[in-house]
Amino acid sequence: MKKRILTALVMAPLAFLVVGWSPPWLFLLVLLAFVERGLHEYFLISRQAGFKTIPVVGYAAAGTLCLAQAAELHWPESRGIAVLAVLVLSVILTLTVALWRPSDPKQYLSATASTIFGIIYIGFMLSWLVPLRFADSGEGRQLTLLMLLVVCFSDIFAYFVGRAVGRTPLIPRISPKKTVEGSLAGFAGSLMVGWGFAHWFWQTAPVKRVILLSVVVAVAGQLGDLVESALKRAGEVKDSGTLLPGHGGVLDRIDSLIFAAPAMWAAVALAAMLKWPA
Repeated sequence: MKKRILTALVMAPLAFLVVGWSPPWLFLLVLLAFVERGLHEYFLISRQAGFKTIPVVGYAAAGTLCLAQAAELHWPESRGIAVLAVLVLSVILTLTVALWRPSDPKQYLSATASTIFGIIYIGFMLSWLVPLRFADSGEGRQLTLLMLLVVCFSDIFAYFVGRAVGRTPLIPRISPKKTVEGSLAGFAGSLMVGWGFAHWFWQTAPVKRVILLSVVVAVAGQLGDLVESALKRAGEVKDSGTLLPGHGGVLDRIDSLIFAAPAMWAAVALAAMLKWPA
């Protein structure tokens, strides 16, 4: 517990500083580092589960997806095209390279499937942090900080309430320690954070809008946590790594963001398209 708290006290301020106030090049550099490290841990889990992987293609594709999102910020006319092109080429490249990689043809399917899944699961999903942070509306800082706060406090409330009063398993075959009580507490904590953020930090936005976005992030974040738990269960590992004392690996810390980032971006884009709420 002591290591967990100390690591959080060091990492949290740095994360908020980078997300809220770093220049675009530093934000992108940090994102690339987390994407590549997270993908590395995913490949370790995949191999532990018995799947072959093609790491060199995965690393290159995941990083290029983030760079493509950044490029689209400077060339709006290519909006959506660059990312889609990189994604399609990544699939083709993976399927092609795998023809020569596995020694056993029966491993072709596992190698390609696990690699393509990793590219999409980590590279593609986290790449949406770029357009979210540097949104055309000028609200990128507020949106990204809100998402980060909701994810953090959802984890905190779920962890401590689950340990204290959790009795009903949520999905025991996936994560025996996660409880319904902890999940509900995490959801309640997310709404509280959203309300406080709207009142004290993002006062120009309607409270209803901030609360709705908090709901989206809370649900997506908990789903992301459960998906990573399922992957670790498949690989029969407790943590994705040991890089962060008391917290496990990088993938253990960004699992909620993997779902929360694209979900937040999609919610904002949909609201803008429908012009609601004002």
